[in-house]
Amino acid sequence: MTDPKLSSVQTRMFQAKAQRKLSFEQIGKELGCNEVYAASIFYGQAKPTEAEIKRLCEILNIPTSHLVEEMGEHFYPSRGGLMPMPPTDPTLYRFIEMIQVFGYPLKAIIHEKFGDGIMSAIDFKADVEKVEDPKGDRVKITLDGKFLPYKKW
Repeated sequence: MTDPKLSSVQTRMFQAKAQRKLSFEQIGKELGCNEVYAASIFYGQAKPTEAEIKRLCEILNIPTSHLVEEMGEHFYPSRGGLMPMPPTDPTLYRFIEMIQVFGYPLKAIIHEKFGDGIMSAIDFKADVEKVEDPKGDRVKITLDGKFLPYKKW
């Protein structure tokens, strides 16, 4: 479940995760963070703290020097750009499809409730839940971003 744009260290992190049969939820709990944030570290989309790097290396049983060299103090993520647009992976493409179908209705409701502005992707949290249903299990995704009003000047 890796992407060809991942570095050798990131690929090693995924290998160690698989070898230890760990989920992102388990890793997140060990790091003291959300599973989506933990996964973001693996993809180089989040900047881990020194303490997170040390703990992640302990969890994955990989040398700390490898992660420090790649994701240490000097590292700042280049967010996005991991995939072609539109994505070809069916799961990822469905997110684009959801925005194409429900984007304007969601935007309209945000504006009705909050005014003219956007939902932050910086001051942001995401959660993924499995909701069991006799008609077929459901995916529940919560996107929780701070509202940022457009300023007038």
